Amino acid sequence: MQTLPDTLCYLNGEYTPLNQAKVSVLDRGFIFGDGIYEVVPVYGRRLFRFDEHMARLDRSLAKLRISNPHTKAEWLDRCRRLIDAQSTEDQLIYIQLTRGVAVRDHVMPSHIEPTVFMMVSAMKQPSAEQRHRGVACVTARDFRWERGDIKSISLLGNVLARQISADQGAVETIMFRDGFLTEAASCNVWVVHEGAVLGPPKSEHVLEGIRYELIRELCEQEGLAFNLRPISEAEVMAADELMLSSATKELLPVTSLDGEAVGHGAGRGKPGPAYARLYEAYQRAKAAQLL
Repeated sequence: MQTLPDTLCYLNGEYTPLNQAKVSVLDRGFIFGDGIYEVVPVYGRRLFRFDEHMARLDRSLAKLRISNPHTKAEWLDRCRRLIDAQSTEDQLIYIQLTRGVAVRDHVMPSHIEPTVFMMVSAMKQPSAEQRHRGVACVTARDFRWERGDIKSISLLGNVLARQISADQGAVETIMFRDGFLTEAASCNVWVVHEGAVLGPPKSEHVLEGIRYELIRELCEQEGLAFNLRPISEAEVMAADELMLSSATKELLPVTSLDGEAVGHGAGRGKPGPAYARLYEAYQRAKAAQLL
């Protein structure tokens, strides 16, 4: 049996050791996966892009017709208490809300209290070697449900997708729906073509990562063209550069896709210049945009 950590967590108004936290077996998150989550990065004990994470939390809750039980100030206070209880400087705050506890029925019950859970863990970032050499990814058909825009706790499709790459010793599974790029199992995907940074358009098939707006800002700062548009599988396979973005990976270069080197010429199979510029700009943003 795996030993669970005793770090401080928050559950429905109480702070308790994580290994002692309990929820009802009739919680709709347990029964139906009826809930949403957020993961907020913390650098040097300060939250990064907190307002943007709260805005996405609100969007996801609204799409599930769950009322936000706390104000932004209350969320911030709870986050800071959990951060202060840990010894590590760089952390991840995990926030989960479910519709609450009710007798099992597919219909959404009204007038029940959401279950609110928060925990913190040490941030595990990619290694220096991965940033220097880039990482390998594989491709797959996007077989998940049609509402990827909701940051849902129903993540079985993502789990199955990520396992495809894990089984092949790769870092991520980059997915395509009807021949066009959507995202990876737990990351957004970026394509560099002729110096321009391209991403899939916002849609119900793609989670709008917090880094969507951040990378747009960084491209503007660096003088790089930025465009969201449909990207065909052929364009991905022929890209000058490929990158992943997420709260934990920040920005990470992909240098091998389905066993083939990414890129062209002398830069083939190596992290490219757009990645180098955006990664450095990302580090500057971390120092400037902490709360």
